[in-house]
Amino acid sequence: MTLTAYTGCDVHDGTRLHPGAVLLLEDGICAGIGGPVPEGATVVALTGGTLCPGFVDLQVNGGGGVMFNDAASVETLRTMAAAHRGMGTTALLPTLITDQREVSHAAIVAAVAAADTVPGIIGLHLEGPHLSLARKGAHDPALIRPLDDDDMVMLCASAAKLPNLMLTVAAETVTTAQIAQLTAAGVIVSLGHSDADYDTCQAAFAAGARCTTHLFNAMSGLGHREPGLVGATLDGSGATGLIVDGVHVHPAAIRAALRAKATGTVFLVSDAMAPAGTDLDRFNLNGREIHRHDGRLTLADGTLAGADLSLPQAIEIMVNRVRITLERAISMATAAPASVLRQAGSAGHLRVGASCEVVHLAADLTQAHSLVT
Repeated sequence: MTLTAYTGCDVHDGTRLHPGAVLLLEDGICAGIGGPVPEGATVVALTGGTLCPGFVDLQVNGGGGVMFNDAASVETLRTMAAAHRGMGTTALLPTLITDQREVSHAAIVAAVAAADTVPGIIGLHLEGPHLSLARKGAHDPALIRPLDDDDMVMLCASAAKLPNLMLTVAAETVTTAQIAQLTAAGVIVSLGHSDADYDTCQAAFAAGARCTTHLFNAMSGLGHREPGLVGATLDGSGATGLIVDGVHVHPAAIRAALRAKATGTVFLVSDAMAPAGTDLDRFNLNGREIHRHDGRLTLADGTLAGADLSLPQAIEIMVNRVRITLERAISMATAAPASVLRQAGSAGHLRVGASCEVVHLAADLTQAHSLVT
């Protein structure tokens, strides 16, 4: 057994920042956070930055040049996981954007297999197809459809096979009875791409939905007479994801959300597409070309189609533009998303005595790499 002491930087355990602490790792186990360096330990001296748990991303559509929708296979998931690991994300939910039923089934089969064989794949996120046409965003309207009995059977059975199954639905396209049944089966129901009013959204949350997908984007907005899904989310206790790329949400809106929501309930997502980890400048989604330019991914008509973002970049924006502490920003990419999961394991935390995956976040917050422990 090899005890290694990492020095010369700060340590974040998922919830708290420990300035100048020593991180002790022993064969992939966190052996201590603090100091001094034990006698006989191998010392690795780093120069600045922060050691923290590997990032947890609950919305990853692609990466490494591939899209999950294009080939819902274990090999695709292996490519995606490797690309995101290179940016510090060590646990992710591959996300299937609205598609045909047979593609959803293939994605489930691939995710079940990958959860046992591909490091970093911790389940599946199905974003659609049970969404609002009025708030479809980049989703293909021809593929959006109601949630029927066959879907319910497939989803409930899949939740029993997967560590985590997240499903994004529009509150107005499903019944509260369906949400309750899905929740009872272990599905993490999230509301998104919805034009529903406040009362409909609150009823969905009461039935078991406990998350909102990319807050502010593709949903009924906050009005003073009709608060919509944004208002229902800010007024509730559930969790919500945010795309923090400087494009999808204004920093002032992010600050407002953070004031309204309890600490630990807002988490960062990349909403990454095929270009993540590559220099690709275009790719296809359901037969439509998406262009990458100046930090944006858009359809030909300018509609945003995912994000050109890594979680280290999101952390940098949270610190330097939104102006929150580094401690809170890292938590939003580690412990906060992990708390949404049904089976998180050690993801999102550094706990003494527990296995862990550690990344070194650079001092300028723009990149991170995994430590080999």
